[in-house]
Amino acid sequence: MISWFKNKNHPPFWKAYQNTFKDNLPGSFENTRFVVFDTETTGLNTSSAKILSIGAVGISNNKIVISDSFEVYLRQVEFNPDTVEIHGILKEGNLEKLDEAEAIEEFLKFIKNAVLIAHHASFDIGMINTTLKRMKLPKLKNKSIDTGILYKKIEGKKDNHFSLDILCDEFDIPKHDRHTASGDAFITALLFLKIISKLKQERTLLYSDLFKNQYKNSLL
Repeated sequence: MISWFKNKNHPPFWKAYQNTFKDNLPGSFENTRFVVFDTETTGLNTSSAKILSIGAVGISNNKIVISDSFEVYLRQVEFNPDTVEIHGILKEGNLEKLDEAEAIEEFLKFIKNAVLIAHHASFDIGMINTTLKRMKLPKLKNKSIDTGILYKKIEGKKDNHFSLDILCDEFDIPKHDRHTASGDAFITALLFLKIISKLKQERTLLYSDLFKNQYKNSLL
């Protein structure tokens, strides 16, 4: 076992991640770095499922930045063949895979203090937080936005709860690479920008409006 597990001291990569929050986040759309991410997992129970892959892409100045992207596959200690039909990730294969702790370390180095975005964010953030707990580390510190909740801010959508597939159809978003972590992250990034555009058409949208009624990370 790694020594910092035994000593309950946080490792250097976690301290580096924490240090990115020393500066206040910018309070505007244009100056904020958003990171849209998705996890593919062995199941839907955040307390028992394991992460198979993480995909992420950055948004800056209202544009998706393809060069600011992240993808990692994790070694599978436990294998659920029933989920392969969904995500297509085999236990072995030719993909380069990292151990769980290595993958999370790389993910934290990538996201830094960015505002995280996901569809049904409580699940994806919950998966990361459960993994961090196994590593004897605290929960994610980032602010987060759930595109499912953000969608409900559109006029007439308050009582609706829709899947990513349904919202892709509504906003004419192609579903290429659906059910891959990187593919779903890119699709969700497009969805986020389209929801923002729709909200701006309806009213003056303040930056602070993005975070109203969003899940708090402390509850995940």
